[in-house]
This record gives sequence, structure tokens and C-alpha cells, in this order.
Amino acid sequence: MKQVIEVENVTWRREQKTLLQDVTWKVAKGEHWAILGLNGSGKTTLLNMINGYLWPTKGTVSVFERRFGTVDLRELRKSIGWVSSSLQEKLYAGDKTQSVVLSGKFASIGLYDKPSKEDEEYAIELMEQLRCSHLIDRTYQTCSQGEKQKLLIARALMASPKLLILDEPCNGLDFISREQLLSSIERLAQRPDAPNLVYVTHHTEEIVPIFGHCLLMRRGEVFRTGKTRDVLTESVLTDFFETGISVHWHNERAILTWTGHNVEG
Repeated sequence: MKQVIEVENVTWRREQKTLLQDVTWKVAKGEHWAILGLNGSGKTTLLNMINGYLWPTKGTVSVFERRFGTVDLRELRKSIGWVSSSLQEKLYAGDKTQSVVLSGKFASIGLYDKPSKEDEEYAIELMEQLRCSHLIDRTYQTCSQGEKQKLLIARALMASPKLLILDEPCNGLDFISREQLLSSIERLAQRPDAPNLVYVTHHTEEIVPIFGHCLLMRRGEVFRTGKTRDVLTESVLTDFFETGISVHWHNERAILTWTGHNVEG
């Protein structure tokens, strides 16, 4: 398998409104991508398309080199992990943390299947790798927002996905919790068995160095794709945000400052 994601000339319309327009994007095996865009740019719509929850009005989608329309999407989704803060609200507050992680093996909300000893050991191993093993035997509701996000990542990894989508995982986190979570994500990416990572955000400072490629989305269209250093430049981002942007790189991360000058276009 050379290509993990292939989106070709995809358009999606709903109620006479175009939410994706002629989107083409490819992710090769081993690449980790960040998707950057403001609210309403089409990021979540694109993710739903990749997961097979939406069907393109026009164009084609392939994941793991299996073209939609020729594959059982329910089976395909078992190889895709999706971590979103919206999932936090669906989990049972009184469940033990390790049960939340284990439920990822069975793609269920709550743990109803009997996990094997190997599954239990793997859940603990994942919690250790994400540095949240101190939460074992705690109830989910007693964990902080950042701790819950780490548990959701461990939960997604229980099924050994080939692709892990992190959908704005730092939403609502203070800066310390954010940095701790980003450090966990970097360590995850360095594992020899790490899945391809797609990190969705509207904050460039969250794009840590392991995300070597970046997709900019604006108003449902691809604005620019390429290597992160080539994409997150002052000229590109000034055009992208349609306002003056200054870029300062710190620890291989792009920190933006608004210069206050609107760009006429």
C-alpha cells in the first residue's frame, strides 16, 4: 500500500449549497498531515467523506487504495481511528478509564464484550505510552479535559488503526494540557507501528514538527497543499486568511501574529 488517502476532484452539495468544491488530496503511507482551516472551511465534511459517512456528489474517494463503491465501508472504518472532543460527551461518565480504552477494541460506547487478558494488557500499555496510566481505576468523569483526550487516543489505538484522525483534540485545553497532549502525539508518531496521522486544527502553533505536510482549506476548497514549511509562510497565510499575517517559528512550530492590515482581493 502506497497511498493511504486519495481524494480526486470531490464535490459535495447539500440543499443547493456546495460544502466541498473540487477537492483533490493524497496522503502517502508514512506521511503525517495537518489540516488547517477556519470554522466552516469544510474540514469536518472532508473527514466524514474519508470515513464513508458522506458520499461525494462528484469525484472519487479511496482509502488504503480501496475505492469507495467497491468496498464494505463498515469494515474499512475498523482501520480508521477518529478522535474528536464530541465523542467525550457520548461516553459513560461512570466507566473506569481502562474500560473506556478497552471499548475501542469493539468500537462500542461502553464495554459489553469480555476482553481478553492480552487486550487488557495492551490497554494498560497504551495508557503508559500516552502517560496516563496514573488514571487506572479512576472513573472517566473525574478526569480533566486533557486526560480524557489522551484516553480517547488510547481508545482509538486499541483497534490498531492504519489511519488516526485527530479532530481538533486541543479544543478547550489550557496551554499546559495542550503541550502535554501534543507531546504524547509526537511520541505516538515515533512508534515503529504508528498509524498515519491526520491532525485537524485552526491553530498553527499546534502543528508540531512530526506533521511534515499541511493542507489548507478555505470555503470548501483546497487552498494549498505541500510540506509544512513551504505552506506556513507569511505570503501564503496572508493570502489564505485574507489579512496581514506575520509568522515566527519557535521550536519548529509556526506562531502567527495578526498585523492588522486587511488584504484586498
